[in-house]
Amino acid sequence: MTDLSRPALDLERIRKFVVVAEELHFGRAAERLRIVQSAVSQQISRLERELGVRLLDRTSRRVGLTPAGERVLAAARDTLAAAARVRVVAGDRATVLRIGVASCVTERLDRALARLREGERPVEPELVDLPVAARLDAVRNGELDLALVRGAVTPTGMRVVRAWSEPLHAVVSREHLAAGKPAISPHDLDPHGLRLPARESDPAMYDAILATLTVAPRRRPAGDLLNVLFEVARDPGGWTLMPAEQLSGSRSERVVHLPLDPPVTIDGHVVTSLATPGPCAASYAAALAD
Repeated sequence: MTDLSRPALDLERIRKFVVVAEELHFGRAAERLRIVQSAVSQQISRLERELGVRLLDRTSRRVGLTPAGERVLAAARDTLAAAARVRVVAGDRATVLRIGVASCVTERLDRALARLREGERPVEPELVDLPVAARLDAVRNGELDLALVRGAVTPTGMRVVRAWSEPLHAVVSREHLAAGKPAISPHDLDPHGLRLPARESDPAMYDAILATLTVAPRRRPAGDLLNVLFEVARDPGGWTLMPAEQLSGSRSERVVHLPLDPPVTIDGHVVTSLATPGPCAASYAAALAD
């Protein structure tokens, strides 16, 4: 017989547990949740007391899921997805659409935001800057309504819709021999000069760029895009590849970007929860289309 005297589980507490389980670090989880670390710890302890099981093994060096925590994590994700489905059907998210993006805002994104505001069912977009992996986790957990990702993505438990395609451009130093050309062939670029950010910063785009090349990036300490551009700027033989739209707002006197000849493109995708109705996901992709 069900014990009706037990209080219902708090969805926000469940969401916090999922974030901690994905990060396996209370500090990083607190940053994602935008609350203090002690509050995260208190919420997890309270959830454990409510369930009567230990969900996490905590030591001074690491955080890990217990066997019970593994089982609860799977059920917690299902619960959050079901709650998101209820909200979509009820229409209580009609005014705010939370979108996970990279830090740069492109003309395409500006145009898409205007289309979403002026559409048949207007929404007010809210942009959230997150790394790609965190973006996908946030969609899965209901923290975001959708994420924008360049390159092929195959996340489990989510819907992926191709939305646009854009060219890749080569970025070279102004001292590079090709800097004055209207376009450049990848065959004219020194393989040893290729620089790319660390794969973990954006696996989908990293893999998409490598798939267009016959050379691998030079092995160097992991770095972000800013470090890559700094290295390219000071190396007359250095170069990297970036989506053209990502470069459109950059203003640097030390590097130039050149179209590739023949052209090479990369696809952009909209990623949503499976709880998001298919027509909604299609409308988001349409807003970002050319």
